[in-house]
Amino acid sequence: MQSLPETAHSIQSGELLAALDADSKTGLSSTEARTRRDRFGPNALTTAIPTPFWVVFLRQFKSPLIYLLIVAASIAFSMDRAIDASVILSVVFLNAVVGSIQEGRARRSMDALRRLAESGVTVLRDSERSSIPATELVPGDIVLLAAGDAVSADCRLIDCKALEAGESVLTGESLPAKKSAAPLPRETPVMDRTNMVFSGSEITSGRATAVVVATGMETELGRISSLTEKAPDLPTPLEQRILQFGRWLVGAAVGLFFVLMGLGLWRGLDWSEILMVAISQMVSMVPEGLPVALTIALAVGMQRMARAGAIVRRLSAVETLGCTSVICTDKTGTLTGNEMTVTEVFLPDERRIDVEGAGYAPRGGLKQEGREITVDSNPHLTRLVEAAALCNDARLAAPEQSGEHWKPIGDPTEAALLTLALKACLDLESLATEWPRRAEIPFDSRVKMMATHHVHHGGSHRVFIKGAPEAVLNLCTDVDCKAIFQTVDEMACRALRVLAVADAEAPFDEEGDISQFKGRASFLGLIGQMDPPRPETRAAIEECRLAGIRTVMVTGDHKATGLEIARMISLSDEDDLAIDGRELEAMSAEELHRKIDDIAVFARVQPEQKLRIVEALRSRGLVVAMTGDGVNDAPALAAADVGVAMGLKGTEVAKNASEIVLTDDNFSTIVKAVEEGRLVYANIQKLLLFLFTTSLHEVVMLIAALLIGYPPPLAAVQILWINVVTEGVLSVNLVMESAEAGSMRRRPIALGSPLLTAEMGRRMLLLVPVSVAVSLGYFVLRMETGAPFAQVQTETFTLVALCQWFNVLNCESAIQSALGLRIFRNKWLLGGLVLGMSLQLLAVYAPPMNNLFHTVPIHGTTLALLVTLASLVLWTEELRKSMRRGQSAL
Repeated sequence: MQSLPETAHSIQSGELLAALDADSKTGLSSTEARTRRDRFGPNALTTAIPTPFWVVFLRQFKSPLIYLLIVAASIAFSMDRAIDASVILSVVFLNAVVGSIQEGRARRSMDALRRLAESGVTVLRDSERSSIPATELVPGDIVLLAAGDAVSADCRLIDCKALEAGESVLTGESLPAKKSAAPLPRETPVMDRTNMVFSGSEITSGRATAVVVATGMETELGRISSLTEKAPDLPTPLEQRILQFGRWLVGAAVGLFFVLMGLGLWRGLDWSEILMVAISQMVSMVPEGLPVALTIALAVGMQRMARAGAIVRRLSAVETLGCTSVICTDKTGTLTGNEMTVTEVFLPDERRIDVEGAGYAPRGGLKQEGREITVDSNPHLTRLVEAAALCNDARLAAPEQSGEHWKPIGDPTEAALLTLALKACLDLESLATEWPRRAEIPFDSRVKMMATHHVHHGGSHRVFIKGAPEAVLNLCTDVDCKAIFQTVDEMACRALRVLAVADAEAPFDEEGDISQFKGRASFLGLIGQMDPPRPETRAAIEECRLAGIRTVMVTGDHKATGLEIARMISLSDEDDLAIDGRELEAMSAEELHRKIDDIAVFARVQPEQKLRIVEALRSRGLVVAMTGDGVNDAPALAAADVGVAMGLKGTEVAKNASEIVLTDDNFSTIVKAVEEGRLVYANIQKLLLFLFTTSLHEVVMLIAALLIGYPPPLAAVQILWINVVTEGVLSVNLVMESAEAGSMRRRPIALGSPLLTAEMGRRMLLLVPVSVAVSLGYFVLRMETGAPFAQVQTETFTLVALCQWFNVLNCESAIQSALGLRIFRNKWLLGGLVLGMSLQLLAVYAPPMNNLFHTVPIHGTTLALLVTLASLVLWTEELRKSMRRGQSAL
């Protein structure tokens, strides 16, 4: 006996039962079930082992900047500069702790979303019906399925009656799939295997007997899970840029070391003295606060995203989402609400009635030509709505029964008809009491109809029929079928699923089939349903377009439905293409690469094809965000630059494959998260501008002083104080800046773009010379007056710190002035300035700090002069910003 997942759909059920050594009448014996469980293992997917905290902690050290800081600390230790080395290593350790804590918070947030309940399943064991945990299922088990049951293994149907299964987690299709027990050709694709039910799906209507053919990792669910695990863990754009930046920084620091050594020896300075200076400046080239500030910037973005409804599982994904240039989004549940809704009703007199509201909540009314109507004023509408509500096997659970939302129980299509009845102000309980059901002919996929027989408490009998328009109209003789079919086609072109409703008078033969009503049925009308777009989706798509982000629909639904929804939300234009899985399969890699920019909708695609789409987009240099909720989405979620899973309706496999999980399953939340990601990247660039302006200020001032014959203006411990303490309290708070206007009107950051841009370089070319001229000029002038060196060095030390405080205000915006009310926008930065000033005053005026930092107190008049000189850095940048604003206004 062996599991037969590949061929189970293509052979006769008797042959399959023989191959599985199973009996549909008695099921397996308990002994045989235990034997098979030992052989095949539990019916469960293998889950990834949680990453230990120490591994998460060590992962925070994977950065060239961290490596360089560790090297610098090692050199400092070797030169007996234990204080310097300890401060550097403390910064490195703090960075690792912050990063680990943030990842732990994300993991705890994810745990809160998980549904941990284990489902049960009804099987035949030892000739008796038994309820067992799903994990106990084995190949050959006979499973009994009914509406509402979860399917826990891949099963072949042996016998079924009016069976439908919701398979959106596997196929992405919003409507339930109709099932039958007949064998199919071997080449039938998985999503078209109507004689199979798969693990992860659920039975929406009908009942069936089935035999388990695959469990655990052998199921279709398990196969996709394995495919997900094979997806490479690619570095994010930020990680790539940090790697590139770190290499450049290492080269620059080493080069600076040799330049300073050469200058010192040329000047005839003591070898050990110049070595200390060279090492201190090499350390100053490394912005010690950058790793911590980067981590905090990402962590702050992560918390902002969480408030917007997006839980981040990996810190670097915050910035990646901000750099996204294309979003591949699922349709069902993301662009739409995954709630079937009646939107149109068409009556026999050719009157169209629009139905407002979306979802299963009975909110909204009925309108005809813009005017509200009620069923009381239209007997034709009354008959239609009553028939749709009575010829119905679904139920609606109100919020007090189901939680926060109205919830369908049974077929979503039928549940939508009940919502229509409630919107028409019908009392469903009273209607069922007034017209109790006496008999029924269940839905049959071959005839595409169902019928129910009702007896009014007054004694009259009625039969209500609903189903596919072509089938129902075949029973009716009182309508112009050609005109009706034209209306059906028009409704289908609007992505509507169309049902026809009719009624007939008794008699009702319970032993007969639905053809007994041919020629006796009266056409009541058409009902058009769809899973409508969320109200906010269109605006979110437009915001993406303005931000230079392309949106592509990747859905398991039909091509025509996907394309119509895409047009409704302005996702696609008239010239855009839509292709399905078969057409995609026929495309070569070159053809797909050539056409992919013109394809707006990929429909009926399988997991491997979603992977191919992601790879094709990434090959064009695009940063790809992929959204999804089903198991079929997981491989592509893992392969994309950033995977975005749905938290409410998403599967655990999809969540575990993603970097970001949405708590509200809403596409507009992705757009908000993109904006937060862009803010993070903008703040990182502000941070880099500030750090490197100050670092270059110190380096250029030192080199210039040596070249013109003066001693180093700053002591090594003073440089470290500025870089770690004075600069640190500002850099960390600079990343708390809020978004500037127009952040979602700029193009995404292109792959390969450096962290330090040409514009940032031009700003540094202005700010650094001004800072150097102010501080070095003051140092030289004070030295020429013959003032004590300790006094001059302390004043220069304070002047450099003051220049940095003004520079941080310059870095808040590239265009907007730092003056006025804007300065109060970032309370964190204001607090950092106050703290930095306090610490600097402490270093200058506190006697214990004087000994440590080689400082002496400064006179108040001199301090006021230093503030005035340092402010030239601010006024110079304000002049540039004013000119820039003037150019933008032209």
